[in-house]
Amino acid sequence: MPQIPEKIHELTVGQLSARSGAAVSALHFYEAKGLIGSRRTTGNQRRYGRDALRRVAFIRAAQRVGIPLATIREALAELPEERTPTREDWSRLSAAWRTELDDRIKQLGRLRDHLSDCIGCGCLSLETCVLSNPDDVVGERIAGSRLLPVRREERDS
Repeated sequence: MPQIPEKIHELTVGQLSARSGAAVSALHFYEAKGLIGSRRTTGNQRRYGRDALRRVAFIRAAQRVGIPLATIREALAELPEERTPTREDWSRLSAAWRTELDDRIKQLGRLRDHLSDCIGCGCLSLETCVLSNPDDVVGERIAGSRLLPVRREERDS
């Protein structure tokens, strides 16, 4: 991994890409979505502050666990602009996602535990299927393998 001398306070997009492991196109995408920022030189080249390295690392880690970009952007907006975020900053931001991640892990565990039952059964019953109808929410209202739209004449009668 290329090292960046301490005296360099701004990085080119190529340097940021090489150091972070993110493709240049991904960095441009992150910037377009408001996740990272840059300034433009007189030659219209992007220059990123050193804090962009940690921000990109945070974005990529959050994406790996399925956090939506909009949620990541909201979190990054809470970080200070004038300094590189600290471990405490990241800890505070990521703590808010713990419940969401725990719920996702629970859902994935349920999927793993019941996937072979579902494939073997093939019914996709909304009344009993733990994959199509977690906690049998729909089964309280209607049974069957799918919800059919109510026809106007049935509704009016």
